[in-house]
Amino acid sequence: MTSGSSSSSGAPQTDTPVDRGAHDALDELLAGRHPDPFHILGPHADGTRSWVRVLVPNAEQVTVLLGADGKQWPLTHVRHGMYTGLVDGLAPGRPSAYRLRIQWPTGEQVTEDPYAFGPLLGDLDLHLISEGRHEDLADCLGSHVMEIEGVRGVRFAVWAPNARRVSVVGDFNSWDGRRHPMRLRHSAGVWEIFIPRLEAGARYKYEITGAEGNLLPLKADPLARQTEAPPATASIVADPAPFTWTDQAWMAGRGARQAVEAPISIYEVHAGSWLPRDGESDSGECVWRRLATRLVPYARDMGYTHLELMPIMEHPFGGSWGYQPLGVFAPTARYGTPRDFAAFVDACHAADLAIILDWVPAHFPTDTHGLSRFDGTALYEYEDPREGFHPDWNTLIYNLGRTEVRNFMVASALEWVRRYHIDGLRVDAVASMLYRDYSRAAGEWIPNRYGGRENLEAVEFLRDMNATVHRLCPGAITVAEESTAWPGVSARTEDGGLGFSYKWNMGWMHDTLRYMHNDPVHRRYHHNDMTFGMVYAYSERFILPLSHDEVVHGKGSLLNKMPGDRWQRHANLRAYFGFMWSHPGKKLLFMGGEIAQEREWNHDASLDWAALDDGLHRGVQRLVRDLNRVYAELPALHRRDHDASGFEWIIGDDYGNSVFAFLRRDGDALALAVSNFTPVPREGYRIGVPRAGRWRERINTDAGDYGGSGVGNGGGRDTEPVAAHGQGQSLALVLPPLATVIFQFEG
Repeated sequence: MTSGSSSSSGAPQTDTPVDRGAHDALDELLAGRHPDPFHILGPHADGTRSWVRVLVPNAEQVTVLLGADGKQWPLTHVRHGMYTGLVDGLAPGRPSAYRLRIQWPTGEQVTEDPYAFGPLLGDLDLHLISEGRHEDLADCLGSHVMEIEGVRGVRFAVWAPNARRVSVVGDFNSWDGRRHPMRLRHSAGVWEIFIPRLEAGARYKYEITGAEGNLLPLKADPLARQTEAPPATASIVADPAPFTWTDQAWMAGRGARQAVEAPISIYEVHAGSWLPRDGESDSGECVWRRLATRLVPYARDMGYTHLELMPIMEHPFGGSWGYQPLGVFAPTARYGTPRDFAAFVDACHAADLAIILDWVPAHFPTDTHGLSRFDGTALYEYEDPREGFHPDWNTLIYNLGRTEVRNFMVASALEWVRRYHIDGLRVDAVASMLYRDYSRAAGEWIPNRYGGRENLEAVEFLRDMNATVHRLCPGAITVAEESTAWPGVSARTEDGGLGFSYKWNMGWMHDTLRYMHNDPVHRRYHHNDMTFGMVYAYSERFILPLSHDEVVHGKGSLLNKMPGDRWQRHANLRAYFGFMWSHPGKKLLFMGGEIAQEREWNHDASLDWAALDDGLHRGVQRLVRDLNRVYAELPALHRRDHDASGFEWIIGDDYGNSVFAFLRRDGDALALAVSNFTPVPREGYRIGVPRAGRWRERINTDAGDYGGSGVGNGGGRDTEPVAAHGQGQSLALVLPPLATVIFQFEG
């Protein structure tokens, strides 16, 4: 509440005519049935004078302060908080022509009248909203600090086309829905109001009378850019001051850093559990600032090119890890303010790290303060649970066939990439969006208009989202987590594809982890698990993911998927990483994998950083750092990731020895990767190569520095003129046990 005082001049009003309009409309206003509160409240001309009507339940007195000299016109109390009076010399249409002095039991408030302001959103905005084509939706709907006709305050706007009444409530009006009912802009189904003298930081929600006339639970703002920290659920008016970015050079050049020819190594992180639990959380410093000073230099030192954050959009349940978001325009308040998050992104760019955010357009939770039956109807979700409910996650599905909902989600994607300079979005659960029968039995789903199982509305949305992001945000990428063989996920939309930049290679991940889980003595029977990925390696632009999904829900850690004794498990993991980093496809590793964490990931605990006191764990970390460095240094390992001419099997059929060898090429640059997935070292193993000369050993995952046995090739080998594998030259190599060795041709 704002306190203030006003000088008094002139005589108070003496006549008290009966205001029939106030009497007749009051009951409807109080019951939330009046279709247009602006038609009753505020100033309304009556000849040379104007009726001023104010609805302020629990106020003790209301006075109109007219003009610069503050001439006073006391209003008459009708009943139930309705004050009214005729004011001389007041012409409607000038919001700043008068102020209201409201006497409350706890103090005095002086403010302009919210109902003196005319319509706020322009006709073009309303037209674009109704058509679902508003590319600046977050600047239009939601809450925004602004100045209107010289008066500073906050404009609220929310889409709720089937509501009978919408009021904005908050601390500023004692959460009383009678105080600030909003104006409906019928053409777009948008409700709006401007509340003078309100500032950033104000908490608020919407009180909605639904389509059936029932009062709904208070709703958070779907387009709020800031929220309370859970378990509180109010929206917060965000600070309008722009963040001062220092990453202009980064933004101009990021496209080349994320192109198919670039080395991309992604470190996937859950922001809430990466930090060590060392008492720093009691320092009062927000998580984003701590991550900027600790995670950013760590990831950079480890040689990663990208950080990928599990969803940081506001979500009510921390145990969902962010994959059940409700505030898809607001960074979660768990970790700091929106400005803190922007500063973290800026710090990443200063350290030459790109940022990818996990983003969830597939579903949303049923919490009553969220989008569920937002205006008393299935507004954001499908009405029929066969279309609108996810049985796997007990969540609701966006009705992407509705233009306004599709616009809402595209605007969310743009919000992160434009407002926060995010370099990429990884879209979660794309397969669940593409198929109407996803995880449903016969009879539990509704076919599309052609009788098929494809979700045509979701396909259209994904194409629209990708095309819009790429058009408006040069250099940004989108990545699909898509687990089926849907064709053209990473093909251009103009070529009939979905338009993603990259796709997670879920098949490669499942096949190779299944192979590694086998005891080495049995691996000869599963040899194709390691080679099958090359059959389809160039059907999409792939990222090879070892993500959080592989180390949760009882699956154990990566280390504990490996067979054998303690040494062998570490050796297997090192060999697997060597195979992955030399294989075609960009790389992604979830946090903890790089230190060979023993236990399964737990979002309520930090990583087992104490494991680095052990040499085997330190060795895996050192190997990942060196793999990232060599991967970036050798063009042959990354430049032709999506070009079949960049790969050649040398040995893909040595089932008996569980040995794999392949070449990576980029013009004259050559790299040779050899993996021995048995604990038997092999002397004089001959491998044909296309060039005579020196082949330098760049990576040996069995090196002593990595915790290995130290078996190797003395830093490299020279070819011999002995034909092998269709090549005129060959190398006689020592293959270390449970190891991958990467060679660079030096000539």
